Amino acid sequence: MNLLALDTSTDTLFVAVQRGDAVWQYSGPGAQQSSAQLLPAIRQLMQEAQLEFKQLDAIAFGRGPGSFTGLRTACAITQGLAFAAQVPVLPVDSLLTVAEEARHLHGCTEVEAVLDARMNEVYHAAFRFVGGQWVEPEDFGLCAPEALEVAAGLTVAGNASNVYPELLAPTAPHVHALPTATAMLRLAPALLAKGCAVPAEQALPRYIRDKVAKTTAERESEKAAAAQAATPQAAQ
Repeated sequence: MNLLALDTSTDTLFVAVQRGDAVWQYSGPGAQQSSAQLLPAIRQLMQEAQLEFKQLDAIAFGRGPGSFTGLRTACAITQGLAFAAQVPVLPVDSLLTVAEEARHLHGCTEVEAVLDARMNEVYHAAFRFVGGQWVEPEDFGLCAPEALEVAAGLTVAGNASNVYPELLAPTAPHVHALPTATAMLRLAPALLAKGCAVPAEQALPRYIRDKVAKTTAERESEKAAAAQAATPQAAQ
């Protein structure tokens, strides 16, 4: 199977290319640098693998949740490459990828995947590896790190423990795991078998937080309300 996988949902950029049983991988600075680093890394790995884009069976990408800018970058580049090569895309949940990386690195089969969501919040979801496949929850969550409740037997995996070491599930076991592109390659065969591949135009992000920023009008309205509240009322 020939696959390209990429994830820009965290501060680390991950890219991997699979040709048959061989895998080439790259990792580097993500976040704001993703847009500049991603395409050169993809081209370099495709060249090393001696693959053309039209030879790919699919392009897998981390659809989030995660960095707003990173997700938009991943979706835009995935769409462009898939349209040009006429190949399908495979959206992969970043929290699922974290769970798979925790299994691969640490042998975890019951995982509470947690990623830093900034703004003093974390994305989270519980996964269990049963019969050689991950059982996924119906939905993902978003909460303050101190509010996260972890069921007995689950290991917390992700990058949030480093950010909130004293607040995040202090009584649960923790391991570090990121949504790597190689983990996506391991997940891809089962996801493709389930029919999860979609056309290029459906390379869309998965957002958990409804709003990542306030509009200018909302900020101005809040300023006006604050100013009015601070102004002493005229004497009656």
